[in-house]
Amino acid sequence: MKATYSLHHINSATHFGFDADDYSRFKFGDGEVSRYFGTELADGFIIEILTKQPIEKQIVVISSPYSFIPTATFAMKNHFVCRLNRWLAHHGYPVVQETKVHRTITYKEDYGELDAEQRINLIGNDSFHIDKDFLLGKTLLFLDDIKITGSHERMIMKMVDEYGLQNDIYMLYFAELVNKNIHPNIENYLNYHHVKNIYHLNDIIKGTNFCINTRIVKYILNYDHESFCIFIQDQDSNFINLLYDMALGNGYHTIEAYTPNLNFIKQNLLINNNKLIQHGN
Repeated sequence: MKATYSLHHINSATHFGFDADDYSRFKFGDGEVSRYFGTELADGFIIEILTKQPIEKQIVVISSPYSFIPTATFAMKNHFVCRLNRWLAHHGYPVVQETKVHRTITYKEDYGELDAEQRINLIGNDSFHIDKDFLLGKTLLFLDDIKITGSHERMIMKMVDEYGLQNDIYMLYFAELVNKNIHPNIENYLNYHHVKNIYHLNDIIKGTNFCINTRIVKYILNYDHESFCIFIQDQDSNFINLLYDMALGNGYHTIEAYTPNLNFIKQNLLINNNKLIQHGN
């Protein structure tokens, strides 16, 4: 059995059922918005699905695939799980388990700018991996923030077919584009509704619940070098070290477009507080 649940259905290019600025901040790591979105998605799923047809099997929640740096969905997932666990425990059901879909390819292109064909061409050569044995006999909830063309979902289902998974599956989304007359780049409009330039990241990064993710790391590393240098010198050492370590973990030091900004961090900002890099220990 495969079913889809989306909290918000986008049928207009101007009215979404949620605040576009909030969505943009969420995509760049605002932890408070992530908490709100995750909790709201759990409440909707409980009210519209679980109260009508409870899931008695063990539930496994799986965030959108990532390599080393989590996606924005990962932060939303944490709050979704906490909210869902309260309902499950109250009704005597097993609380949630979690696992990860591993992906192998990273790219610098901005997914939200692309149309349906470009999206599937970009991710079509990627491969997703999951622990099949861990999932045996369990109900799977795959979480993502937004469904635009369905190309990401097709990649998930391709993995399901390749692994021969027989599980009941729910595809869960905070929002879904249901009006196919709206161009898929509406996603890009939402992604950058609040973040118009790199300096608009400051209040997000310096917020109390900032959650680093792939989007903000790629955005910063791909920004024009002069503006990047001004921006990064205004950040504290904790964020700079986190940014650098996340970039290395995702292999971004091997992407030529990111090299100037990464080198600036390495040569000018880490030299005094990270002797391990200097000495190779």
